[in-house]
Amino acid sequence: MLNNLEKYEVVLGSNSPRRCELLNDMGVVFRVEAIKGIDETYPDNLPVEEIPVYLARIKADGHPLKGNELLITADTVVVLDDEVLGKPEGEADAHRMLRALSGRAHRVISGVCVTTVNRQETFSDTSIVHFADLSDDEIDYYIAHYRPLDKAGAYGIQEWIGNIGISGINGDFYNVMGLPTRKLYQMLKTF
Repeated sequence: MLNNLEKYEVVLGSNSPRRCELLNDMGVVFRVEAIKGIDETYPDNLPVEEIPVYLARIKADGHPLKGNELLITADTVVVLDDEVLGKPEGEADAHRMLRALSGRAHRVISGVCVTTVNRQETFSDTSIVHFADLSDDEIDYYIAHYRPLDKAGAYGIQEWIGNIGISGINGDFYNVMGLPTRKLYQMLKTF
């Protein structure tokens, strides 16, 4: 359906297996080329809603484009109240995050940046995720068996914890996985 992308060499600037799977499921032919060493810090006064787009743009700006490349970069943050829950620093931090999310709703915000040599467009999408109450045993089991240390908020919705712990979602499920596919598809149609 995205025949307009045939004129581009599409590059996904992410090593995320979930983003690769979702972009592949969209029917996009692409290669992965994540830039290492990108400083993913953001200004302290940046509103939380703007953080993922800011980080997606930084990732795009760190990738030197060649000729007909179309680069897709993204970032996802989990926000509980006004605290950004990034990737946990270890198992204890993952447990702390999941304990804080238990029985509560939080926001998942993904920012996406699509860049060519002539154009750069960004957008964000927000989903509200409702967690059921989780026991310490369930949290410990998830951390031990799924090692969610590379995931914002210490969880992957497509994993065991999503199956047993998510009581509801308002918004795009795929946004919670890290790539708001519907909005991305609409944007890619314009390139």
